[in-house]
Parts: sequence; structure tokens; C-alpha cells
Amino acid sequence: MEKIKDILKERVLVLDGPMGTMVQGYGLNETDFRGSQFEDHSMDLMGNNDILSITRPDIIIEIHESYLEAGADLIETNTFNANSISQADYGMEHMVYDLNLHSAKIAKTISNRFTDSQPSKPRFVCGAIGPTNQTASMSPDVSDPGHRNVDFDRLVDAYKEQAKGLIDGGVDILMIETVFDTLNCKAALFAIQTLFIEIGREIPVIVSGTITDASGRLLSGQTIDAFWHSIFHIDLLAVGLNCALGAEEMRPYLASLSKIADTNIIAYPNAGLPNEFGGYDESADQMAAQLSEFTDSGLVNIIGGCCGATPEHIKAFANNVEGKKPRPISRVESFTKLSGLEPLVIRPESNFINVGERTNVTGSLRFKRLIKEDKFDEALSVARDQVENGAQIIDINLDEGLIDSENAMIRYLRLISSEPDISKVPIMIDSSKWSVIESGLKNIQGKGIVNSISLKEGEDEFIRQARLVKQYGAAVIVMAFDENGQADTFERKVEICQRAFQILTEIVLMREEDIIFDPNIFAVATGIEEHNQYGKAYIDAAKKIRQLMPKVHVSGGVSNLSFSFRGNDIVREAMHSCFLYHATSNGMDMGIVNPGQLTVYDDIDIELRDAIEDVLFDRSETATDDLVALAERYRGTKKEKKSNDEWRSLPIKERLSFSLVEGLDEFIEEDTEVARSELDSPIEVIEGPLMDGMNRVGDLFGEGKMFLPQVVKSARVMKKAVAYLIPFIEEEKQVKGVEGMSNGTILLATVKGDVHDIGKNIVGVVLGCNGYSIVDMGVMVPADKILSKAKEVSADIIGLSGLITPSLEEMVHVASEMKRLEFDVPLLIGGATTSVKHTAVKIEEKYPQGVFHVQDASRCVGFVAKLLKPNDKIELIQDTNKKYMSIKENFYENQKNIKLLSIEDARSRKPLLEYDPVTPEELGNFKIDKISLSTLSDFIDWSPLFHAWELSGVYPRIFEHPTRGIEAKKVFDDAQFLLRSIIEDERLEAKAVYGFFKAKSNDEKVELPDEEISFCFPRQLMDKGSQPNFCLADYVSPTGDDHIGLFAVTAGHGIEDIIEEYQSKNDDYNEIMAKVLADRLAEATAEWLHKRVRIEHWGYSKNEELDLSAMLNEKYFGIRPAPGYPACPDHKEKDKIWELLKVEQQIGISLTESRAMFPAASVCGWYFSHPKARYFSVLKNEIL
Repeated sequence: MEKIKDILKERVLVLDGPMGTMVQGYGLNETDFRGSQFEDHSMDLMGNNDILSITRPDIIIEIHESYLEAGADLIETNTFNANSISQADYGMEHMVYDLNLHSAKIAKTISNRFTDSQPSKPRFVCGAIGPTNQTASMSPDVSDPGHRNVDFDRLVDAYKEQAKGLIDGGVDILMIETVFDTLNCKAALFAIQTLFIEIGREIPVIVSGTITDASGRLLSGQTIDAFWHSIFHIDLLAVGLNCALGAEEMRPYLASLSKIADTNIIAYPNAGLPNEFGGYDESADQMAAQLSEFTDSGLVNIIGGCCGATPEHIKAFANNVEGKKPRPISRVESFTKLSGLEPLVIRPESNFINVGERTNVTGSLRFKRLIKEDKFDEALSVARDQVENGAQIIDINLDEGLIDSENAMIRYLRLISSEPDISKVPIMIDSSKWSVIESGLKNIQGKGIVNSISLKEGEDEFIRQARLVKQYGAAVIVMAFDENGQADTFERKVEICQRAFQILTEIVLMREEDIIFDPNIFAVATGIEEHNQYGKAYIDAAKKIRQLMPKVHVSGGVSNLSFSFRGNDIVREAMHSCFLYHATSNGMDMGIVNPGQLTVYDDIDIELRDAIEDVLFDRSETATDDLVALAERYRGTKKEKKSNDEWRSLPIKERLSFSLVEGLDEFIEEDTEVARSELDSPIEVIEGPLMDGMNRVGDLFGEGKMFLPQVVKSARVMKKAVAYLIPFIEEEKQVKGVEGMSNGTILLATVKGDVHDIGKNIVGVVLGCNGYSIVDMGVMVPADKILSKAKEVSADIIGLSGLITPSLEEMVHVASEMKRLEFDVPLLIGGATTSVKHTAVKIEEKYPQGVFHVQDASRCVGFVAKLLKPNDKIELIQDTNKKYMSIKENFYENQKNIKLLSIEDARSRKPLLEYDPVTPEELGNFKIDKISLSTLSDFIDWSPLFHAWELSGVYPRIFEHPTRGIEAKKVFDDAQFLLRSIIEDERLEAKAVYGFFKAKSNDEKVELPDEEISFCFPRQLMDKGSQPNFCLADYVSPTGDDHIGLFAVTAGHGIEDIIEEYQSKNDDYNEIMAKVLADRLAEATAEWLHKRVRIEHWGYSKNEELDLSAMLNEKYFGIRPAPGYPACPDHKEKDKIWELLKVEQQIGISLTESRAMFPAASVCGWYFSHPKARYFSVLKNEIL
């Protein structure tokens, strides 16, 4: 219905309130429910509100009228439970069609009357379809998790009958609401689509889910994102949330849904949370104010009320939204979106998607035995192991001659659904029998994958199956198999996939991103000559398929490749790794593979690797014979290492205090035990010598006589001592406990989208050393989680950290939310990209209750101490406000003096450059899997190491500083010791991927004609008089004879294991030092690679002879800026680098939502070769 779609573009629509609570207000009895029609019915009917449309239509009419008079644009039919499953409780299944028909006619008649009287405000009827009182994804019996009271087919029949009655009665919209089990919802959608096909017309459909509690999930366990991925296979008029929560509690989940759904958003929360008596206390004005904020924040298109709302509420809603603009429909990228209980989004930069293969009776003897022996519970462990070992999707195949595969599939999937640690990932339903596939689709609530369909039975059957796959809401694997058999050559593989693609996209109308091709991985090295081309044919076909159909995926069963070597796991693992290495760089982005049966490509014996690749690429006639000859060869080694130190003397209390001040932990547990035996209580050990030592540390730090690295070492010793005492403290219930000692609770978090936490961790350690309780929420923490946790722990102060520029906007968002939720605790802002100016201009105005920029850890103690003393707090806020006011006044005054040019004028002032481009040695992408850490250590810039520990100075001159020099030398020695350990034990891996591409500049773009991608670089717009207005694109020739380089490097793989080791030892010092060293090594990798690019790979500076100091001072030709630099502040440009270099697939660096790189110890950017290229800033392009 185009009319309602058009109206939704213009204004926010109002839905009515609940029917049930209004009916309760009439005080009806059994006689009212029976009426004259059902006087002799054998069962009680009281409580069956839906029957009132037949027995007391006057009441239903009155309720509809009251909501329409209040200003509702949409009213719901009285049919929430008018389905055969729910009506079975009253013995009224036979009345289902009539109930829906009568209810729809009543609502439509009244709606038309109101529309006729006020044509400018048309009214619409929503046919209410409730969830039924049964669940398809959950067992009602905890002792029998595979049992179901209802199945998909019965739900489809029930929903189809209900929908037919509603449509015949004249409803304008079908509304599937209060969804707490997505499989029920999928059955309703399936039924509605089937009905639309039968009647030859469609009406709009709305779906509304129900988040049951603060977990943010449906009752059946799905997150909001997973829920959306499961249902967006049909074109919904709107999606949203209702019931269970009040508006305040619903908001964060609604905000998440609003970002990802490319349709209208509906919200109709309860009137607050229920009180002790099950009633709802939120007034019309209170609720209207909250929903008004939803519209003001651009979250919704339709609002209404659920439990506890009345016509008074609806009237207040209608008044509040009048004249307000609705939420603009989100534009979302067309990525492959799958789900189990949790979402899986396959982006262009996503790494290889690993599909677990062990739940396949043809590939796992153990799994087959367990299924055949009816040990299904034990068989769940096979699936669980795969997920724990990194499978992002699990493939389930139960096809075996002696297994009833259809019933086995149903049973196994139902058992999986009761195991959240398994069912969190999407399911791939794998069978050669369509009946088994369809049974599987009827038992997964998420969006899974069908494996597989093909053209082998002709186009008609292919189209029928594909349409059903789409109707069930799944993605699909298409085998390269047609009426003439399986494709075994490059040409046939590509031809069949193209044909299938055309049918799927033009006839079935399937989304391109939901199509996965399997061009057939066949066994190689079989001794049969025709098989020699199988490896190369697949790899070449994968590349061509992705070129012709870029949104599709290419998959395959990798273990097929090595069937000739069954029993020789070493060779099979090496074959799989070699094949994946080449296939994934040529378009294969998904595969069924056992992660445990892979080895690192570079670790494969070179002779064996060469022999395998000779087979894969059919390089010689003797390739198969050569590989067979090497089949038993294998080598492998491993090494380990550890060390210690000494110290001793003094009375016990002084020994403890001395250990803390000196940061010595070798004897801390032994000394702590001695102190515990001498004192009356373990608490006294903490309150006495341990706190004495930490107070001394705090004093020395405050006086500038101790430095941050020493403080962190002290904290490590303190943590170890307290950890030793905790069991004794817990035994002593009568003692007040550690909590009683806290000077206050500080909540710290790195904001959403950012993975950097070194600075935050240091602040936490310093504050912890000064007696504050620290609640560290880690990295990538969304605003609603930060603030709900702050309420939960009664935080006295909230501290936010961030390193990348998008984090600044997220901090502004958190501050806005704090103001909206009426927080009154101080907010601390810190991190490399933050500044006192940004805090004053952007953040403080959002949260005037008290925002403080903290430059470094040494200053946070003073801030916190003052903020937790009422008199000092008032004085600090007043002083800070004055300071911020002065900053803002100066900022806005300076803004007035900045003159910005038009883009045309700025272009006319671009630098006048001459171009003499140098062509790189070779174009394309190049990967370096392993870079020697020992080599990289010679490229480390050590000055930032000291800055991280807040020891200002330049290496090596800092060692000569009169106060900081000694500690700087200790830090440097500790760093060298840890670095040697990391290098010797190979605990970190350095990797790189880089590439060179033909390029030409076009104003502010650098176009890559062969890749059909352009990088967008802003030009300086500030009027600089006679100085040129720079843009990075200026450094590339406009004639098309130039090139641009891209790179991404990391030294962060392995850091998580190191961090975990030091965290388990309460060793903050070495935890932070390891992160700092990983960062230094990442920058060293970038420096090392840039040098090789300049001298060798691009060769535009072949005669360069610079030492490290000259390189660090950028004395070379060319530059390597990165997204986020002042010359190109937009981090979104990283997406193009990731796409072109396949960064995540090649070296495992992923991007967060805000484009922070993970691992954090990573660097990326562009290479510009022009000798005049320089760094500059465009940050003054906007006047605020």
C-alpha cells in the first residue's frame, strides 16, 4: 500500500494502545464472554478476549473509538490470540477464521468512518497476530530439551488461517507482534507469503519483537541484530519492539535496531515496568516525554503504547509528535547477514569464513558413530568443540544409509537450540535430500545457509527450491552442477555459476549477497591424468566468479582435495593450507574446513610445499609422483624459557613496604603470610603495611620522585599480595572486607569502536594505588552498557578513553546520554586524540554537570581527590567552567577570523607540481607472512616508549635528564629484556600486506581505473594568502601514468596470550609494557616496509642511504599518511584499503565499527612517491 508508505515519509504515525487492559476495565463475567452464541459451550470462556468481537462487539467498538478519538492513526484488531493453537485452550479452534473476520470488519468499519470525517488524517487497521502460547525453538520440559509442543508446520497452518480471516475482513496491514521466539515469527512470515501467493495480492507487514530483560535478547536468546537478520528476507513496512519493557529500558535496543534496519521503526513500550501488583504507573505525560525524545533523536516512525497505556496516553503521544519529522530510513550496506543467537556479517574485508565440518557423518567417524548409537547429547560436544575452535558457521550433515536423516536433523537441531554456546553461530544445513534440508530450515530460528541446491534436475526444480530457500529466510550454496553433471573444468564452473546467478537474481529475486557458489573441490594427485587440472581449475574459477559477480561468495569442502592421502594427516594438513593460501587470495572467502587440520603455510617444509603446489597448479608431469615420494616427511620443534632474581632483610612490616616501593614481588606472598600470622586479621595486613607502602608510592609519585613505570610495578606487587589474602578475608565474615577501604568507585571504559586501552589501564593502576575501587569495562564499550554499569556499581566518577578520532564523537554521545538520563557524576575524558579544546567546545555543552579533560595519569589522582570532596568539587567545577568558557570564547572568536574559500577557489590555489612518475617493479597485492622481529627491532623509534610511561624526553638524550634519566634507563632496560624474550620465543608475529595500483588524480580524488575505486582526500579550504591549498590527490599525476601504494602491517598477533599471562600474574607493568612494545614493533614494521618500498618494490628512491635517525625525521622522498591523519581525517577510507588489499583475509587485521584496527598494534595507509609530497592538515575546513 503506497499510501501509508508515503505518509510515513512525512510524519510520525501513532498506534493505539492495548486491548487487554482496556477490556479488564469493563469488569466482564463469564456471561459476557459466552453471549447468546456460546451459552452451551463445554469450556469456560472468560479471559478469551478475542471472542468478545462476536459476543460483545459493542465493547470492542467503544475501545477502538476511544483510541481513534485520542488521535491514533493505526488501530489493531482484537485478534492477539485468535489462532487455533491459542484458542485450543478454550475449545474454540473451529471459530478462528470467524474471529479474525469479525474483528477485522469491526475495526475497518470504524476506521473508515473516522477517515471519512477527516480525510486529511486517514486511519489504518493492523491485523494483530500474536506469538501463540507455544514456542518452536524451546522445550517446555527442561529434562527433555529436544521436545516441542508445537512445530513449524502447525504454526504455519495456524498463522495462515488467521491471516486469511484478517485479510478477508479488510485489514490494511498484518502485524506480527510480541515476538519472543523468532522461529514462530518466521513461521508466520512463511504462512503470510504463502497466502499472498495463493490470493494473488499482498498487503504491508509489520514485525515487532519483545526484549524480555536487560540481557537485550528475545526470550529465545537472539540479540536484536540476529533477530533482524532472521526476518528481513521479506519487505517489511516496519520493524520494532513492544511489550516487556518501558520506554526508558527499551531505548538502547531500539537505537541499535534503528541503525541496522532499512525500513520504518515502530515502538510501543509498556507504561513503565510493572509494579508489585502487576500494574503500570507511568503517566501519560511521563511516557509521552520519553517517546517524544525517541522522535527528537530520529529513532522512530511509528509510536504507540502496550501494557498499561490508555487512550489518555495515546492522546499525549499524538499531541507530542504533531509536526515532528519521522526518522529517515537508514541506508545500510548490502553485506551478507547471517545469524544464530548472534549476528554474523560477512563484509568485503572479513577474513576467511571458517565453516566447521566435524558435524558431518561423511567427514567424522566419531560423529557418525555417536549419531548411529543414538548418543545425540554426546554428539553436541562435537559441535561445541568446533565453535570453541573458531568455526563461525557449523555445517550439519546427517546423510547416511542407516540413519533416518530427516528425523535426525530435526532432533539434532532442536538439541543445538538449547545450547547457547553452540547455537550462537549460524547453521549450515547440508544434505543431498531436499526433504532433509526443508526439515532443517523449519528448526532454526536464525538465518542459516542451505548446502546445497543445483541445476542438476533442471531449471524448474532449481527455481522451486530457491524460492523456498528465500521464503524460509536463508542464504544458499549453489553447486556447480547442471543437467550434464558436475563442472570439472574452469569454463564449466564459471558457465554454470553465471547461469544460476542470472536465474536467482532475475527470476527468484534473491539478494546477490545471499548466494554462495561451490565450484567443486575435487581430489588431486589421484594418478588419473584428467584430475591434474582440478586444483588450478577451482582457483581460477573462484577468481573469475568474484570478478563477474562481486557480491557473491565462493566456498568449498577443502578436505575433498586430499582424499588421495587419507591416513597421512601431515600431508593432508599441508595440502589444505597450501590450497587455502592460494584459493583465498583468488576469491574463495568461505570453506568447510577443520581448523585443527591446518598448518601454518610458512611452517610447511619448503620441499613438501613446492611439491604440493606443483600438484595444485599442474606444473609438471611428475608432480603426483614427487608428492607421493615426500608423503611421510615432517619436521616440528618447540622451545620454552624462564628466569628469576633476588633480595632480602629488615622487619616484616618494613619488608612489605619496601617491596611495594621498590616493585619487588619475588617474596611478597611469603612475607604476606608472615604478616598475616603476626597480625590479628588479614585485613590488617592490607590496612597496615601494604597500604603504608602504597601511600608512600602515591606520595612519591605526587612529588615527582617516582615515575609511572615504578607505580605500575608497585601495583603489580600489591595485587599479588591482596590476591593471596582474599581467601583468608572471605573466611573472616565478621571483618569489614576490602570494599570498606575504598576511597570511591571509578568506572573506566574505552568507548565503542575503539580497541586501544594502554592509557586507560595506566590510569586505573594509578587510581587503584591510591585506594580507589576501579571498575574497568575494557574496550569497545557502548554508551548504554557504560551508563547501566555506572548505575549498578554507584560509580562516583566515569572515565572515558579513546585513541582514534571517531572516539571523540562517541564521547560526545556518551555525554549526551548522561545528560538525558540525568546523571550528576563527574565525567573524565582522556586519550591521545582528546584535547582540552575539544572537551570544552564539544563535550562540556552536552553534559554541563562536570566534564574534565585529564592530560595524563599523574594528574588524574589530583582531579579525582578533589572531585570526591564536596567543597573542593564545587571549587574545581567553577574553575574548570571558567577555563572552558575562556577556551570556547577564544575558539569561536578565532573561528570568525578564519576565512574559508569555495572549493573552486581552493582548487585554483593548488600547488603547482611537476610529475615524473616511477612505475613500481610489479603491480598488484603482496603479502609478507612473517617478518623477523630481530630485524624490526633495528627500526624501532624508542622515544614514544617513554611518552607512554609519561617520561617526556627524546631517546637517547632522556637518559641524561637529572630527575627522569635513571628511571628512563630502567624502563628501557625492562623493555629490552621483554623484547628479547618476545623475539627469542617468537611470541609476536609481524605481518604485512601492500600493493601498488595505477592511479590518476581528478580534483580531490585519486582514481584507480583498474579497480573502479577512488580515494577521496579533502583539500585545505582556509584562505592562506599566497600559500597553496594542499590536497593529497595533488601528489598523483592527473594524466593516468602514475601509481599509488597501499599498506597495512601488524605486530599484534600473539599479544592477547601475553596479556593473559601477565594478567593471571597480576603483573600490570609487563602487561602494559608488552602492549607498548607491540605498538613500537608495528610502527617499526611500517618503517621497515616503507624503506623497502622506496628502494626496491617501487624503487623511486633506489639510491637512498639514510640511517634510522634520518628516516624517523622523514628525510626521505614521499610520504605514508594514514586515514585519520590531519590530511585525511576520515577513517572510512580504510574500508577501501581493506577491500583492495583484502587485509583481514591476508594478515588478520579487522576493523571495528569506528574503523579502529584490531589487533591495536597495527598501522595502515597510502604510499605517495612524489618528491614534493608533505604532511599538512585540513582540520580547519569546518567553521563551527
